[in-house]
Amino acid sequence: QAALQNGMERVQLFFLKNKCRLPLNPSLVAKELNIKACSFFSSNAVPLKVALINADPLGEEINVMFKVGEDLRQDMLALQMIKIMDKIWLQEGLDLRMVIFKCLSTGKDRGMVELVPASDTLRKIQVEYGVTGSFKDKPLAEWLRKYNPTEEEYEKASENFIYSCAGCCVATYVLGICDRHNDNIMLRNTGHMFHIDFGKFLGHAQMFGSFKRDRAPFVLTSDMAYVINGGEKPTIRFQLFVDLCCQAYNLIRKHASLFLNLLSLMLSSGLPELSGVQDLKYVQDALQPQTTDAEATIFFTRLIESSLGSVATKFNFFIHNLAQLRFSGLPSNDEPILSFSAKTYSLKQDGRIKQVSVFTYQKRYNPDKYYIYVVRVLREGQVEPTFVFRTFDEFQELHNKLGILFPLWKLPGFPNKMVLGRTHIKDVAAKRKVELNSYIQSLMNSSSEVAECDLVYTFFHPLLRDEKVEGIDGIARPTGSPSSPTSGKVGGEVKLSISYRNSTLFIMVMHIKDLVSRVTEDGADPNPYVKTYLLPDTHKTSKRKTKISRKTRNPTFNEMLVYSGYSMETLKQRELQLSVLSAESLRENFFLGGITLSLKDFNLSKETVNWYRL
Repeated sequence: QAALQNGMERVQLFFLKNKCRLPLNPSLVAKELNIKACSFFSSNAVPLKVALINADPLGEEINVMFKVGEDLRQDMLALQMIKIMDKIWLQEGLDLRMVIFKCLSTGKDRGMVELVPASDTLRKIQVEYGVTGSFKDKPLAEWLRKYNPTEEEYEKASENFIYSCAGCCVATYVLGICDRHNDNIMLRNTGHMFHIDFGKFLGHAQMFGSFKRDRAPFVLTSDMAYVINGGEKPTIRFQLFVDLCCQAYNLIRKHASLFLNLLSLMLSSGLPELSGVQDLKYVQDALQPQTTDAEATIFFTRLIESSLGSVATKFNFFIHNLAQLRFSGLPSNDEPILSFSAKTYSLKQDGRIKQVSVFTYQKRYNPDKYYIYVVRVLREGQVEPTFVFRTFDEFQELHNKLGILFPLWKLPGFPNKMVLGRTHIKDVAAKRKVELNSYIQSLMNSSSEVAECDLVYTFFHPLLRDEKVEGIDGIARPTGSPSSPTSGKVGGEVKLSISYRNSTLFIMVMHIKDLVSRVTEDGADPNPYVKTYLLPDTHKTSKRKTKISRKTRNPTFNEMLVYSGYSMETLKQRELQLSVLSAESLRENFFLGGITLSLKDFNLSKETVNWYRL
């Protein structure tokens, strides 16, 4: 930082006699540097954050990244391709809420990149939950909730995340963007996700020894799925995400020749990763030009499943967190000190705490069941105590960060997080309440340097969720949960695509939503699959089945069931019988719903896509 300050003071001499138009955006004029606000980033090239004072007295400060050591022409090309994709989507009425930022190569292996305001890298968000934060499901959702405290704001941020994540998955897959880790994927506090740093593309993956570091088709992790679903279980929101991905992918496929022609114009530019026809072949293969839209939809759905199941991506993120530890520590003054509090608070601001205790615990649904601990806080000068609500993970975050802040102090022992069996049950919550109370008493009776530090006072400061009673109660218990049994009921809807060509009937089973949970002692969700027959069929030769989807009431299949060798006249006399069943290992498969469709009611000369009630 000292070397940076010295260097910037030399650059400042230029501004004594000159103003400077910003190469990224020539409409902006800078009159001098704001040296104190300049800093550097911790990636390999150690790029600089350059803060410039706007010559327009009403204009905002200008912040850009200046990077030396990488050929930014490749980044420019990748961003141009993504911008063209976004234009195609918008022309077709599909707004995936993409964040397109500016990038300009200003010389050999150097250039400027626009900094997107109010955004953080996934690594920065995840390490708030420890170095293993990339293996946890809730960090992204809780970070978004911190900046979007009302339900309406959070729903809007979640929607932005679903749409922008779909766009990122398609764009990075088609262009073969590699070296994807949690330091080059960013999230705005409005929920918009976007990628940065396109130093590896067209499938030229970063190697880790003899292994490719990018082993998934694109980055889609369980913490992203948690935001998309609105919780741990699959919901119809994930079906929306799959549909957006497949729609976006098919729209780009229609313009395959445009992208191949534009990229071929750059073959002679000297970009190391775009030097021959084999590099163009990556994009051609990715776009599957010979397949139908239905086949491409099935293909991309399998890619989503493959990416979501990739442990390699999370491990790659974890390795990156470890590599960045040399730059870590507690956040600087202008950043949140705790992941669930947007600001830092002190004893001077809030008043000295006289008494604090873990008062009780309460069950919540958000939408999955969890327990929250009610902490009673009494301050000097207060007659009535205040109550704040904290989860076990938030207590653990406090303990972890106290360990960073006071490495030489002997802190009180923290309750063990590992519990045999289920963790979200009443007995565990009751035991933890006693242990957490003991921990808090020991903490507040320790040295004043520890007990009165900003970290502790920020933890006990009332948040918006503590003050709003309706926010405390969380989301209402979902229908079909253990407390509201659905004995004997079937129901839900299935989305099908039905088409006919070349003497073949194609039934694409796309999604099912709102299946009624089967009745079991633990109220678990079903393991649904779809079975079809063409009736009449006395010998049951027309049976077709999808794969089994595990533990969900809202499965996505996108599987094609094919009936070959049928004339259109024959099909007009047939009925399609569709049943949804739950696969059971220890008892007979359970019927969840069904429907019979008369094929004479369909115009088989064109595709019909519709939802049908079971």
